[in-house]
Amino acid sequence: MKFGNRGRHAIAMGALVAASALALTGCAGGGASEGEAYDPDEEVTLTFTWWGNDDRAQRYQQLIDAFEAEHPNITIEGQFSDFPSYWEKRKTEAAGGGLPDVWQFSDSYLREYAEPGLLLDLETVSDFIDFDTFDDGLRSTGQLDGTQYSLPTGYSAWALFLNDGLVEQAGVEPYEGGTSYDEYTEWVASVTEATGGAVYGGTDLTQRIQNFENVLRADGKNLYTEDGELGFTEDELRDFWESGADARAVSIPQQRLEEITPKSGFGAGLTASEASWSNFLGGYLADSGAAHVSLVAPPTTDPDAKDLYRQAGLQVAISAKTEHPEAAALWLDYVVNSEEAGEIFGTTLGFPASETKLAGTTLEGVDAQVADYLESVADRIGDAPPVPVAGYGSLEQTFWDLGKEIGLGTLSVDDAVTEFFQEANVILG
Repeated sequence: MKFGNRGRHAIAMGALVAASALALTGCAGGGASEGEAYDPDEEVTLTFTWWGNDDRAQRYQQLIDAFEAEHPNITIEGQFSDFPSYWEKRKTEAAGGGLPDVWQFSDSYLREYAEPGLLLDLETVSDFIDFDTFDDGLRSTGQLDGTQYSLPTGYSAWALFLNDGLVEQAGVEPYEGGTSYDEYTEWVASVTEATGGAVYGGTDLTQRIQNFENVLRADGKNLYTEDGELGFTEDELRDFWESGADARAVSIPQQRLEEITPKSGFGAGLTASEASWSNFLGGYLADSGAAHVSLVAPPTTDPDAKDLYRQAGLQVAISAKTEHPEAAALWLDYVVNSEEAGEIFGTTLGFPASETKLAGTTLEGVDAQVADYLESVADRIGDAPPVPVAGYGSLEQTFWDLGKEIGLGTLSVDDAVTEFFQEANVILG
């Protein structure tokens, strides 16, 4: 399959090309062209990368085609990979000074890439980007110390997904959402018992750092502070992991999940529920083959808390060393602001963060479902947390890995807590 203007840009499906190839074709040096006027007729080639699956790649290709039709002098060379490989690749490129011109970014890595000066200050190309289409809360998710380094493609909220067909087959009432964790665990147990374990009610929620985050936020805290430090204690983490003991007894066994990786229990049709970000709805439908998937509010420790927030983690940034900052800004603006992006992506990159992108989005089917869900949890939406600590992506993965070891029975909760804080101390210096 070919991607790009007149079929010239082949994307390696499912994997990025070797590090040396991208370093050679990327943006090695140059920086913003100070004092030089932008020439709209100059032939320019930009590298652009993202993480995701084939569906996302096909959508990006449609957007590339539309952009190149409007800007025939700019060629976009696209590449993508899965999420873990993507960030390993970026680390290699950052060390060698060859990040892509424009790249799909995550607010989890904002400190890590902005503080060393690897990202372009978008205000330097403000003539080519419309910032006014974002409200202050969403625009600020790409800021560090007042400097705009990235812009969000959309936003999501944490949600609980239900495979309606499996719930119906189990003969139990659907989980209503927004109850206590104990009540949710009772519902999970009812599904597992009703099916004799052929389908489990859910997956251990204490494996995901986002569920821990919700518990902290309900208590007025966050995962990290404004100063880039952890916002919780060893005792709080221990209590959280220990609270999952009853849920682990009735949820899908971790060993079963290891056997079906990289699919989740929900994606494989083995669990009736799973917690994740609301924009995953389309992917869950595709992976699970379910006729219908519902989104309901996740459980909470306080029904009156503002524990949820608009997570605008999926963003777009420009390398500080790009040789074509104006052209790169035009492409970034097209990704985050154009009506064409709204039409092509819908809510699959999050609910559109900009007014102009939203104007191009037809909210029907899955997209309408996501919109309805976001409206339904509006009373639980609070302020966004501080900018993630440097190395948050690694901490998130460590949290998940340790949670899985607890589920396998290969690591005690006490040892897991010790290992997490040891790793955090190394990452945070």
